[in-house]
Amino acid sequence: MTSRKRGRPVASRRLENLIRQNGFTCIAGVDEVGRGSIAGSVVASAVIIDAAARIKGLRDSKMLTGQRREEIFAEIVGSSYWSTAEVGPAEIDQINIHNASLKAMRLAVATLGSPVDFVLVDGLFPLPDLWLPQQAVVAGDRKCAAIAAASIVAKVTRDNQMRNLHELYPVYGFDRNKGYATEKHLQAVEKFGYSDVHRHSFKLRGIRKYGLER
Repeated sequence: MTSRKRGRPVASRRLENLIRQNGFTCIAGVDEVGRGSIAGSVVASAVIIDAAARIKGLRDSKMLTGQRREEIFAEIVGSSYWSTAEVGPAEIDQINIHNASLKAMRLAVATLGSPVDFVLVDGLFPLPDLWLPQQAVVAGDRKCAAIAAASIVAKVTRDNQMRNLHELYPVYGFDRNKGYATEKHLQAVEKFGYSDVHRHSFKLRGIRKYGLER
C-alpha cells in the first residue's frame, strides 16, 4: 500500500479505493501524535481526503522536514474535511497514555464536519466504542494516504501547541524537544521539577532506565 518517490515511501490511496469498492464512500484516516512525550497533550486528527484532491508527498509526518510538513498541512486543511482532538496531561495521568490516545482519536472522528461511513486507524488497536466500521492498519501513516494526512495535521497542531507552551515554561525547551525526553529536557526536569503540563505518571527514573518511544 505504499509507493516510492526518490527512494522514500509515499502513502497511497490503494486501501481507501478497495474499501470504496465495498460500498463505502466517506473514509476517514485517524492518527495521534505525542504518545511518547512526557509533557503536553496527546493530539489526534481525523482527515477525509476529497477524492479529487491531489496532495503530493503524503507520508508519515516524522519523515518530512518541518517546512514540508507545514506546506502539506496547508494543502490538507485547504482541500479536505479534517478535525483535531486532544487529551491533556492530567487526564493522561488518570486513564494512562494508551487509553488517552484511543480517546483522542475517537473524539477526532466524532468532531469531523462531514458524515463518515468507514474509519482507518493507525496502529494495532481499533477504537473502542466507535459507532462506525473501522480497520486498524499497522504503520498506517506510511501506507495509507488518509492516515498519513491525519498524522501530518496532528503533528503540526501539536508542535504549535508545544511552541506556545514554551512561552509559559521556557526552562524546559518545549520549542525544541516538543515535550519528548531528550537529555536536556530530563536535566531540566531534575533541576526544576515537573510543570503543570508534564505527565506526572511518567516517572523520571523509569524514563532514564527504559526510555520512551519517539
